[in-house]
Amino acid sequence: MSDALNSLSAHITAAQPKAVLSSDVAFGELTLTVALEEVVGLIAFLTTDAACKFSSLVDITAVDYPERVARFDVVYHFLSMYTNARIRLKVAVSEDEMVPSIHTIHPSANWFEREVFDMFGILFSGHPDLRRLLTDYGFRGHPLRKDFPTTGYTEVRYDEVQKRVVYEPVSLVQEYRQFDFLSPWESAQYILPGDEKKAEAK
Repeated sequence: MSDALNSLSAHITAAQPKAVLSSDVAFGELTLTVALEEVVGLIAFLTTDAACKFSSLVDITAVDYPERVARFDVVYHFLSMYTNARIRLKVAVSEDEMVPSIHTIHPSANWFEREVFDMFGILFSGHPDLRRLLTDYGFRGHPLRKDFPTTGYTEVRYDEVQKRVVYEPVSLVQEYRQFDFLSPWESAQYILPGDEKKAEAK
């Protein structure tokens, strides 16, 4: 299987040398790192080329690396029903860059790109209707960014007095996630790792 994927990688790289920055075969799948400005042309090639025929778009997602200049990797997964092969494309994107939409090649990318925008705040140029998909219209921030607080910024609840849904700043009534880390086996006759903390606390 890896030999076939290595051959496929060589074929794609030879046909699209400006697009493919690097390739790797792992876990029975081929992963290509792709130049941002070439991603649409490469995906069109992968869809129509006789040796590829990656006509099924499985998913589009992203990964956040806050310490990098190109903060995000936009990740595409494709399946070829003809060759029973899978391919993954990774595109590095900074916060001020836009990713060209591929909805004209794969119409199903419409909602995938909206989800990536909603969760990560990545913009897709040429998208016909780029708005939030999974969160509410008034939602603040992008939940899958590493710097997004686990509590969020606002909470939504139904107010019985006003008879409507209201948005309020998050207000924690107790210190958030405060643990004492004492052993739950307090009555045990033998000492478990961590039990000594209980004695120290007294």
